[in-house]
Amino acid sequence: MTPLLAERHVQIRDAVRRFAGERIRPVASELDESERFPAELYAEMAALGLFGIAIPEGLGGAGGDALAYAVVMEELARGCASVADQCGLVELVGTLLAAYGTPEQQERYLRPLLKAERRCAYALTEAEAGSDLSNLRSTAMRTADGWTLAGRKLWIHNAPVCDFACVLARTDPSAGHRGMSIFLVDRDSPGFVAGRKEHKMGQRASQVGALEFEDVKLPAGALLGPEGRGFHLMMSVLDKGRIGIGALAVGIVQAALEASIDYAKVRRQFDRPIAEFQAVQWMIADMAKDAHAARLMVHAAAVKLDAGERATIEASMAKCFAADAAVAHTANAVQIHGGSGYIRGFEVERLYRDAKITQIYEGTNQIQRMIIARQLLG
Repeated sequence: MTPLLAERHVQIRDAVRRFAGERIRPVASELDESERFPAELYAEMAALGLFGIAIPEGLGGAGGDALAYAVVMEELARGCASVADQCGLVELVGTLLAAYGTPEQQERYLRPLLKAERRCAYALTEAEAGSDLSNLRSTAMRTADGWTLAGRKLWIHNAPVCDFACVLARTDPSAGHRGMSIFLVDRDSPGFVAGRKEHKMGQRASQVGALEFEDVKLPAGALLGPEGRGFHLMMSVLDKGRIGIGALAVGIVQAALEASIDYAKVRRQFDRPIAEFQAVQWMIADMAKDAHAARLMVHAAAVKLDAGERATIEASMAKCFAADAAVAHTANAVQIHGGSGYIRGFEVERLYRDAKITQIYEGTNQIQRMIIARQLLG
């Protein structure tokens, strides 16, 4: 069922599956209910090398590849999508720092990040700049000794708990996408304000909130990568990001499938298990085939990325298909569970809520369809 995986990937998969089963899944319901940041789990994950999976070992990462990253994301999401989401965030920010950071920035931010000693945020989205970053309003203006950052970001992952943020801001308002740059901003900088924590429909242990920058003074060394290339640098990691979200969605579908099979075998109606009814069998069959198809799409995109090729269309297809499958099949899992599936505390109820955001973040599925069409039509 995993034709693209080498033996090393299978070993990683099995190890993460055990960890998720023993340490993550037992607390998933409590994390959903409390919405707390599970720092103790992240410390364990860092010790196991699950942060910075495709970051070079010389920089503190695990030295794996995008396919290993996809495998890890799926297995973590089978346990709890909120926990997998943190792994994905660290991978994206870590990739930026590994590729474009100075040695000083890598020492200050990347290594502690991969050890779970520091927490990051990835600050792009604004009130008028979500799918369309051309409306970005945050600015960073040059000063005699650095920059002054001003603006407000919304719905930022880890905003309530971050120690630093990668912030996209305009450095040349007249240059469009070529006038944006990335800055590394420490939480203790004067003028750095974390807004309220948002209470979400799903993935509730994944912290989200607003960040405000009230004329934050930054040193020249806060600039990540070349000035004016921020938009392109952020976009450069999105193929990997979409592979990660696609894998996370596959993990949700797989968890829903396993829960549905178990329940269908023990739930009885009309003097027999509901697993004997064709209507239930077909829903489970569709879950299995779409989980398999989505997994293969995610793995194929990762393999292409690992070969050094552009994988934009494959990553968008995988993310879009897997996310749509997650939403559709967690709904079917709730249906199979009947009234029980609608009650808090049942795994499929949480999976249903967790699935929805996969159609929205890392580029909505409508945006994915636009990307696919543009790649095909030129």
